[in-house]
Amino acid sequence: MAAKVVNWLDERLGLLSIYNLVFDRKVPKVNWWFTLGSASLFLFVVQGITGVFLSVYYVPDPEKAYDSIQYIMNGVAFGWLIRGIHHWGATLMVIFVFVHMLRTFYMGAYKYPREITWVTGVILLLATLGMGFTGYLLPWNQRAYWATTVGTAIAGTVPLVGDFILRILRGGNDLSAVTLARFFSVHIWFLPVVIVALIGVHMYLVVRLGISSVPKNEAE
Repeated sequence: MAAKVVNWLDERLGLLSIYNLVFDRKVPKVNWWFTLGSASLFLFVVQGITGVFLSVYYVPDPEKAYDSIQYIMNGVAFGWLIRGIHHWGATLMVIFVFVHMLRTFYMGAYKYPREITWVTGVILLLATLGMGFTGYLLPWNQRAYWATTVGTAIAGTVPLVGDFILRILRGGNDLSAVTLARFFSVHIWFLPVVIVALIGVHMYLVVRLGISSVPKNEAE
């Protein structure tokens, strides 16, 4: 019965062909360094799942944001675990994506014909850093407030357009309810949409072009 269902779906959706192309394709002999991309993708999925649960209780309002975090930590069943996974998962994701990019650069995997794969990876790294930056403000405690103040002030030092960037980030001259709402919406909507789209392009290129192999010693 199960085989008939699989065959029925395969005739209409080509599931076996997709499986063979994506999961059963031949790859060169590699090492654990080549798993960093998959690990980064796994961490992004974890961040998305835990973020959805956190958004159920989080309130993006200066008067209630901190209290909502405390309620998640102390009043919600396993809320401390979900927030802990989300917090440390964000740190790990930044590290993994950064090391993945270093590995790609060090092994020259950005060269022909994988230039576009490299470009999408760089943008994904920037988007990941953006996720970390926008998420840092959401607890609305003293550390988050002043760290974001310093971070946005640094962005405001860019020549010519610095003041414009500062106002865009803060929604005004100072951090306020507008800043918190803006960071929250960028954190849960804008950047995730960009990341998902780029991951789709990135994975298509990986399947289309394959992955680079470990460089061989010229003496061999």
